[in-house]
Order: sequence, then C-alpha cells, then structure tokens
Amino acid sequence: MSEQAIRLDKWLWAARFFKTRGLAKKAIEGGKVHYNGARAKTSKQVEIGAVISVPQGFDTLDVEVVALSEQRRGAPEAQALYAETAASEARRTRNAEQRRANKQAMQPPKNRPDKRERRSIQRFQRDGFQD
Repeated sequence: MSEQAIRLDKWLWAARFFKTRGLAKKAIEGGKVHYNGARAKTSKQVEIGAVISVPQGFDTLDVEVVALSEQRRGAPEAQALYAETAASEARRTRNAEQRRANKQAMQPPKNRPDKRERRSIQRFQRDGFQD
C-alpha cells in the first residue's frame, strides 16, 4: 500500500468493487459512483478519509477510504482498503429484510393456466376489470 495519488477508477478496481478498470470507469461516468456526496470524474484523486458511494447488486455501499493501493491483490487485502459506514450497513440489512419479506408475500401459482383461464387473463388485460 502506498501513499501516492491514485485515480478513483484505479482505487475502485484495486478494492475489488469492479472486475475491470473499464467497468469502474463506466460506472463513474454514468453517475453511479459518488465521491464525498458528489459525482466524480474518473481521474479524481482518492484521499484517505473520503466517503465513496458504490453500487453493489441491489444496494449502494457507502465506504470510507482507509488505505490507498493501485495494485489489485487478494480479497482480504482489498477489504483492508475501506470500511463500510454504520448507516450503510443498517440500510443494507433493512433492504435485505424487505426483499426477503416481499419474496415470501408473493407466491407463484401452483400450476399453469389452462386455455379458459388464459383467455380470461388476456380478456382482463385487454379490457380491464368489468363486473
């Protein structure tokens, strides 16, 4: 780990948030990554103590930069480069619980609709509900 100036895309790649620097660059330019609460450019110099918002699956992680590195290493070393904020952790667990509850509430049908039910569904979609 070094104390030199490191580009944002390179740090995100070294911290293993993205598989390639190209994907990191695309996310930054697309406005998905925020540096200290504002959109950033790919060449933004990362500083220790900065808070970076990074999309991860269904969630957005808010991480604080703890160390700098421009080399991509193993996952344990990459995780030492940042620390997730407490608010981000709480939000992530809350969202996971909501997704789990939504999945349980929505039960798939037991079987496929037959010809009559299919026509009824198509009629409903076309005309709307009529009593």
